[in-house]
Amino acid sequence: MLPIANAPRTPRHWTPPAISTDDYESTPTFSPDGRELLYLSADRSFARWRLLMSRCIDGRWSSPAPPPFAAPTPVIEADPGYTPDGKGLYFLSARHDPANEDFDIWYVERHADGNWGQPRRLPSPVNSPHAELLPRADLAGRLYFGSSRLGGHGQGDIYVAERDRQGSWQVRNAGPPISTAANEYEAEISRDGRTMIVVADRGDRSHLYRFVRDGSTWRETGRVPTDLTVFQVGPLLSPDARSLLFAQADQKRSGEIFQADLQPDGARGWPKPCENQGREQ
Repeated sequence: MLPIANAPRTPRHWTPPAISTDDYESTPTFSPDGRELLYLSADRSFARWRLLMSRCIDGRWSSPAPPPFAAPTPVIEADPGYTPDGKGLYFLSARHDPANEDFDIWYVERHADGNWGQPRRLPSPVNSPHAELLPRADLAGRLYFGSSRLGGHGQGDIYVAERDRQGSWQVRNAGPPISTAANEYEAEISRDGRTMIVVADRGDRSHLYRFVRDGSTWRETGRVPTDLTVFQVGPLLSPDARSLLFAQADQKRSGEIFQADLQPDGARGWPKPCENQGREQ
């Protein structure tokens, strides 16, 4: 059995009071300046997904509201992920499906003036007739996501999409040891593409597993220590991959965002506390 990934402290509650509710908060992502937070909001049973956004203004997180590009409820949308340069955002949406069941990956551009463009659905082979989950990009432009499409190693696998010189997407299965006969369905990637946190259900419930890349080979280092009695979802690595945000059920509220350090001193000052960011310019 692989060891538990090295982490010196028990994960601690992180969700800011301004966005913490009796519903389920999960899957955070920050703009590069740390002043904008998008996340998945769900009901207490982790259903009825939608996107919400909060901004750090005058040292406080604002009351959350749907981002301008979000589809109206009851359309299911989830799993936002800023590109490392902040010029765009990937997310999941079922807005194309009258049955509101097919989760595909969409992309929306962020203009230089701060306004959002019109979302566009990524083409095949990135999207498939089956569910795609948690699209996250690294600095090289590779897009990682989970999918239950046919032809995988198990119930769900991790896939990697890249554009060729003509701009067309090419998709490959991440393969072992990342994709296995179990159900791997989310993968958070570090900016440098060398650390991956995989959400996998290996027969008990979904937990977080850490992988590091040596050259072209991925190696599992163990499970991130979390509450084994509940599932975890929505991982987000710090820019230096030394700390991690994720969501799990909480005794006081239905689901909250927690933080775990992957190195002894974690990622110092990340996420940057809103109260330390001064006044909005």
